[in-house]
Amino acid sequence: MDDTKPRTAADETGEPGKGVSPRPANPDGKSANGFLLDWYASAPRGVVAKPRRQVLAELFTSLLVLSAKFGYKPAVAVPNYLYFVDGEWSLSLIAPDEWHEDRGECFAGTCLLQADRTWTIAPSEQMSADTAVARAVARFYVAFAGMLDTDAVLEDILPFHAGHLAYYQRLNANALSRSVRAAATLGGQLAIPAREWRLALPDDARPLLRGP
Repeated sequence: MDDTKPRTAADETGEPGKGVSPRPANPDGKSANGFLLDWYASAPRGVVAKPRRQVLAELFTSLLVLSAKFGYKPAVAVPNYLYFVDGEWSLSLIAPDEWHEDRGECFAGTCLLQADRTWTIAPSEQMSADTAVARAVARFYVAFAGMLDTDAVLEDILPFHAGHLAYYQRLNANALSRSVRAAATLGGQLAIPAREWRLALPDDARPLLRGP
């Protein structure tokens, strides 16, 4: 997976909300009932109005986490560990010191799924130096800022229908989109061009990375 670009519904055409190939609701073997149960279970809870910087921080960290490879259903408030290995992001329930081989240099941070279906990242020490992990996050951040460089409104470029993602990533991307849209609704921030949101971004990703 390309670590340099936060994937959205715009990816295949360069236009927000377009270009996603039609897919069945259960391409990964889920029954229709199983998919609906997962969809309802992933509904954002406790969403509140948030400042623009916080909305952007949670969107950035969540897209970074959901760009990673993982094949399990993340649970709220359970620590997950984000790694950058061989040019790809991966998410795991295994902490750096629990691997047989040293994964410290690949470790980006500890990730928590919140009840509102956004993700937070408590950055590792690798993020405070010029490391491969820090450079990969920086590249992802540049692409994230580029994604916002459009006159389309923010809610139209959210990954509601990220058909290119695997099942659990796609499910959580939809939940994230519902959460961000709900927070924007509560905060009176709908119909604001993404380029205007972009003005609230810091110079680099580090201020957006935070613990729970």
